[in-house]
Amino acid sequence: MTNPDLYIKQMPIGPMENFVYFIGSKSKKEVVVVDCAWDVNAILKVAEKEGLKITAALVSHYHFDHTNGLSGLLKHLDIPVYINKEEAPWMKGLAASNTKAVGSGDSVKVGGIDIKCLHTPGHTPGSQCFHVDDALVSGDTLFINACGRTDLPGGDPKQLYESLTQKLSKLDDKTIVYPGHNYAAQTSSTIGDQKKSNPFMKFTSLQQFLSAFGY
Repeated sequence: MTNPDLYIKQMPIGPMENFVYFIGSKSKKEVVVVDCAWDVNAILKVAEKEGLKITAALVSHYHFDHTNGLSGLLKHLDIPVYINKEEAPWMKGLAASNTKAVGSGDSVKVGGIDIKCLHTPGHTPGSQCFHVDDALVSGDTLFINACGRTDLPGGDPKQLYESLTQKLSKLDDKTIVYPGHNYAAQTSSTIGDQKKSNPFMKFTSLQQFLSAFGY
């Protein structure tokens, strides 16, 4: 990491091989939790063990396996939950007082660390990645050597192609990718390596991409 104060912790949690993340400041011991799911007590215990204060929750997309811990988390902490504004119709059960809608390019600050929200639709209408310093928490938009599926409600392969080829591939090649699931032999990669090895980032036309999805 180029910012020595940046703290990122990747936590494998749940039966679907999800990754939950803390992002924040080492010096101020403040973090946000990304995609709080499955085992809230385990997440809170990690924060307690490391002396971290959770100040907000970030949601990469509305799917149950990335959001099923939010209601439990909010029973312990009265904090804002940041979702993409396109995702609002799909989110259920969050109090309006906790829900904060964001758009692409908006930022969430924690302990002096600036986290930029990148709207990357395709897997869902409001899928977003979180770009901070030289790291990208990519949710289900980009996996290691794969990408999110588009056959679930709200999925759109054309949008996913644009998100991968016109947004994420434009990031610096050294950007470290932290995916939403533990689906590969390695738990992180870089944008540069993914442009070389990930077939879904190597297509040169939309039609090629659509053909790979069976369209």
